[in-house]
Amino acid sequence: MKKLLMASAALAMLGVNAPATANQQERASTSMVDTSLQATLDHDRRADDKARDAYRNPAETLTFFDIQPEHRVVEYGPGGGWYTRILLPYLAEGGQYIAVNSDSSATNFTDRAREARAKGWTENFPATAAKWTGVDTQKIMAVESDEMSDDMKGTVDRIVIFRSLHGMLNGNQADSELRALREMLADDGMVGIVQHRAKDDASYAMSNGSKGYLKQSSVVSLFELNGFELVSESEINANPRDTSDYDGGVWTLPPILRLGDQDRNKYEAIGESDRMTLLFKKRP
Repeated sequence: MKKLLMASAALAMLGVNAPATANQQERASTSMVDTSLQATLDHDRRADDKARDAYRNPAETLTFFDIQPEHRVVEYGPGGGWYTRILLPYLAEGGQYIAVNSDSSATNFTDRAREARAKGWTENFPATAAKWTGVDTQKIMAVESDEMSDDMKGTVDRIVIFRSLHGMLNGNQADSELRALREMLADDGMVGIVQHRAKDDASYAMSNGSKGYLKQSSVVSLFELNGFELVSESEINANPRDTSDYDGGVWTLPPILRLGDQDRNKYEAIGESDRMTLLFKKRP
């Protein structure tokens, strides 16, 4: 815990009012990140991903979450694999990476193709992640949250959830998913959250998750309700240029740019969303 508090204090000094420049990030990464993580971040496989580093701050974020190369780490909802391409190689030698998705049997699908992709995810993800990273498929575990084996319970050091809490809420799965994840977590384990942040005074329509944004106070309350306690918070991924009030939701901003060329320069100047960065522990 002492190590975590020291890291938190150092990172609090990095709180930003705008996304860090590449040079600022490099200085911060060099001073605080262990060499194996820095080597992972610098690897050529991330050539296309690095453009997002100025907004997603992976070096500072993973340091704030105190993720170590020997840890057993769950990434919930890895999606397109942006963080998978960091975490999986970093953990492959001394730790373990586990990808977890929601219970597909509890999901209502809009079409058969989407359903087929979801139901085949646990079998297909290891091969996909292996292509991304070069890590052997035998080292890549993928499970749905309801498929947790008894020997997995209470063994996970860190769980990370990047920009997907709103999806849990929109699918009416937040409570069941967080409680399943809590079972995986070791007694001294932690959950790291990065989530699009609504303004404190945002309307319900703009902060209920349907636009991608949630109030920070709502996220803290949700975790407290499901057996967690807030340990620390950071402004590492803050972006005050984001007004968080777009009719098209957070997807109006990069990298999606939902409106295409309409006001493209405006939204690119704003950058990616304002994000809360929170660290929770498992409450007895």
